[in-house]
Amino acid sequence: MQGIIAIEKNLSKLADLLETEGYDVVSLDSTNIESVDAIVVSGADNNIMNMQDIVVHVPIINASGKSTDEILEELERL
Repeated sequence: MQGIIAIEKNLSKLADLLETEGYDVVSLDSTNIESVDAIVVSGADNNIMNMQDIVVHVPIINASGKSTDEILEELERL
């Protein structure tokens, strides 16, 4: 899968890797989440949109405790 990936700002090293692998990377807080192919967050317990009733129809990958290679493998499986 090569597509548009929304990531949190604090994952800049991951953003660089994804761009070199051919993904389009956008900041999670500056994009319409319905227009992306996947979302990567730094922790699943974070309320990423500061709302509790948001339902998204795209895969969300929790980067907590994972290497950049592991995250890339997850994206490739989508």
